[in-house]
Amino acid sequence: MAPAVDYSLYLVTDSTPAILGERDLVEVVEAALEGGVTLVQYRDKISDTALLVSTARKLHLVTRKHNVPLLINDRVDVALAVECEGVHIGQDDLDLPSARKLLGDNAIIGVTVSTVEEAQLACKGGADYLGIGTMFATATKTNTKDIIGTAGTKEILRAIAEDGKNVRTISIGGINASTVQRVLYQSSDSKKKLDGVAVVSAIMAAKDPARAAEEIMNLIKTPPPFAAASLANTAKKGDPRSLVGLVPAIIKVVTEKNPLSHNMTNLVVQNFAANVALAVGGSPIMSNYGEEASDLCKLGGSLVINMGTVTAEGLRNYVQALKAYNQEGAPVVFDPVGAGATAVRRLAVKTLLAAGYFDVIKGNEGEIRTVFGSVVQQKGVDSGASTLNDTEKAALVRDLAARERNVVVMTGATDFVSDGLRTFAVSNGHELLGRITGSGCVLGTIISLTLAVGREDKLLAALAGLLHYEIAAEIAATREDVKGPGTFVPALIDELYNIHESTSQGDWKWLERARVDAVGP
Repeated sequence: MAPAVDYSLYLVTDSTPAILGERDLVEVVEAALEGGVTLVQYRDKISDTALLVSTARKLHLVTRKHNVPLLINDRVDVALAVECEGVHIGQDDLDLPSARKLLGDNAIIGVTVSTVEEAQLACKGGADYLGIGTMFATATKTNTKDIIGTAGTKEILRAIAEDGKNVRTISIGGINASTVQRVLYQSSDSKKKLDGVAVVSAIMAAKDPARAAEEIMNLIKTPPPFAAASLANTAKKGDPRSLVGLVPAIIKVVTEKNPLSHNMTNLVVQNFAANVALAVGGSPIMSNYGEEASDLCKLGGSLVINMGTVTAEGLRNYVQALKAYNQEGAPVVFDPVGAGATAVRRLAVKTLLAAGYFDVIKGNEGEIRTVFGSVVQQKGVDSGASTLNDTEKAALVRDLAARERNVVVMTGATDFVSDGLRTFAVSNGHELLGRITGSGCVLGTIISLTLAVGREDKLLAALAGLLHYEIAAEIAATREDVKGPGTFVPALIDELYNIHESTSQGDWKWLERARVDAVGP
């Protein structure tokens, strides 16, 4: 049996000039070990056997000094020659049973996997650990089968929770200081978590490998800033009545704190969203320039990324802002407008999900199904005809929220909201919301404000924003001065303001209209 190993920070070497430059490989690895690397894999697909053995021996002297195992990529013969601790093999390398037979039971043998089937086979075959990937696109591996991301990684972990309970797991592919916390947070399943991450260029190409390794190790040991506030509530349950009873407090705090709602939104809805934010007690700013996010994220508010107008430049700005807010731990709402309408929008969704963490994803049925990975052809920004019943809709939002470890809001005749543990159906609202432009977009703005002041329970925050909006719509639609969509919009803004005002003064009668039901277990 292989010895106990710390897989937290697994360094995979790269000797190519583009990464290593003119530096000495052994010196770079030793610096990384001083910074906290816990496991080293020597990977060199180009050099001849004699050079591989010579370099591996030098590396082994260094790793043994730091009491860290050295593994050789692919080459069992090199591992035997230098008597190091083991090997890592890919799907196209020597098979696992043969490697085990040659190296013995005490050797550490890891296997690269990218599918559930590959992972299950490696577990049954006696792998000590799995290198699961590729997490993100990377230039260090040219034979990447596909990019599986955090969702694919979680699927593999869930599938091997029983048969692979003693098999360690690491994630590999494009992981660096800006992504490591999110990878660990979003990938791990409740029944099986990642044991570490493999890093290549983020350390090997760093000017100061020791400092780079130390920074990544510190991040590994620390919960991500966007998750810290909610960690204590991930197992918290709540019945609808008690949860609704907490809504006024959220709305009142919005009034008191006047939080910022930074909207990166489409041109059609900017004015509407700004007026709605002001009406409910928020402070709006409409800025689609990513450079501003580094300052705006520090002001105690939230970001809304609304991809109603998709351009290559806009997508770059979204990514830049998303990373800034994630680093600060400030909430982000994602509105994947028209996600299923075109190939460009579907790709934009994948790009954004890979780029950062969203506290809330809000959309109609077609949009949420697209984010989940279903092929849904939307016509414009409309959801299109529903193909799911209420039970299936509830399961969809629950499963997506559990996968992303966030809150998902799906709008429709009945709205569904879930954090993966608690799922609720909200039967408020009015059909006139579907007759005006930007009704879903401004809901994202309201949720961003409640989220800014209610980070300790993100589901409650989202529900507060949803009820504020939907009940205001109900009240507005029954006013005598509302004759149709044109007169409904100003009435809606008025009623949003009226709820904001009455709640701040202690009048919660409007909340008697709330129709919220728990769904599922």
